[in-house]
Amino acid sequence: MDIRPNHTIYVNNINDKVKKEELKRSLYALFSQFGQIVDIVAMKTAKMRGQAFVVFKELAASTNALRQLQGFPFYNKPMRIQYAKTDSEVIAKVKGTYGDKEKKKDKKKKALELGTNVPKKPAPGSVAPVHSPTVQVPDNPPNYILFLSNLPEETNEMMLSMLFNQFPGFKEVRLVPGKHDISFVEFESDGQAGVAKDALQGFRITATCAMKITFAKK
Repeated sequence: MDIRPNHTIYVNNINDKVKKEELKRSLYALFSQFGQIVDIVAMKTAKMRGQAFVVFKELAASTNALRQLQGFPFYNKPMRIQYAKTDSEVIAKVKGTYGDKEKKKDKKKKALELGTNVPKKPAPGSVAPVHSPTVQVPDNPPNYILFLSNLPEETNEMMLSMLFNQFPGFKEVRLVPGKHDISFVEFESDGQAGVAKDALQGFRITATCAMKITFAKK
């Protein structure tokens, strides 16, 4: 009965009232903390309702996500996660594109081994290595409240809560009415807020928006 570990995980028992695009964005925000995501497949057909496939680049990432998020309350329903069965048609299609990406990665790896000037590997979470490590976000003195900016228009409270509640001391997310691109996140202490700030600095909720995080002004 046990399915062999796979780069792809199968998620079901998802709240089927959630729109497909929002569902994919929320799954991305939640699962990308474990590693690079190659694709997310979610369909709204009657047969595929409440289900999704998340394809990771690394096997370790899919394993970690499966363990950590099993039963996670996603849109008020506990997620059920298992490795995808390898013969799934959807995944075979995804894996087709995935093979090409691997070839490109191998070329990059060889270039790295030759010591050519390849940009520094981004931390998991920052999907594209666009922001260089030298760019510093101007900051305020430590505070238990974080100020987030440069958020994409579709950001919602749940997405941000899922990102930040993996850190100890997380209390709540506060969106600013009428301003989609900024938000506040409250922690129990300055130190706990600082850990989350450093870990998620530059995190991309979408491909184009790298989140900026500073301590809120006291």
